[in-house]
Amino acid sequence: MPLQRAYTFSDFMLPVLAMCAVVAASNILVQYPFDHFGLGEILTYGAFTYPIAFLVNDLANRTFGPAFARKVVYVGFAIAVVLSVWLATPRIAIASGTAFLTAQLLDITVFNRLRQLTWWKAPFASAIFGSLLDTLLFFSIAFAANFAWIDTATGHADSSLTMLVPFLGREIPLWMSLGFGDLMVKMLMAVVMLVPYGAILAIFAPAIYSANRNSR
Repeated sequence: MPLQRAYTFSDFMLPVLAMCAVVAASNILVQYPFDHFGLGEILTYGAFTYPIAFLVNDLANRTFGPAFARKVVYVGFAIAVVLSVWLATPRIAIASGTAFLTAQLLDITVFNRLRQLTWWKAPFASAIFGSLLDTLLFFSIAFAANFAWIDTATGHADSSLTMLVPFLGREIPLWMSLGFGDLMVKMLMAVVMLVPYGAILAIFAPAIYSANRNSR
């Protein structure tokens, strides 16, 4: 069970700063294709950094509970949007903020429903569902033609990625191909993030880890 005590400023500082850093970095990196191994049309660098946000969220949820985790998400969302406007374009900021807020809140809900199961099930399931929603919202708003009006309204050139690219024997818009590639990496990262999640929990909250790891 999460700790039941009053939250302090120091409790919030680390997860909020970590969340902001992850989202700001991801907003920049998602604009750069991963031009290695022929993956430039199906993957961006942002896919490797954003899953860390789910790790931060899940650790906050596990340690302090869903109410605390939601506060971290709200504060992280507000600061991250401001940073995104500064570091990226308004369209990327809107896409990132919308996707971040909805996906992280879904992550909290799924995690909380599964928190009594074996230690890895809650963070894995919540990251998978959160990644699905995040990818769908972010790539459609940031790069689909239907949202080009955001660029126009803010005085920017249309940044939609609508050119057709080969995909499994057919052609689809580049933004869909990139979204699929990012989602596949996020799924893989959901597994990878279980390693630091379990290690951090075992070190800093051994009582919670020991009580939860063998449950079904």
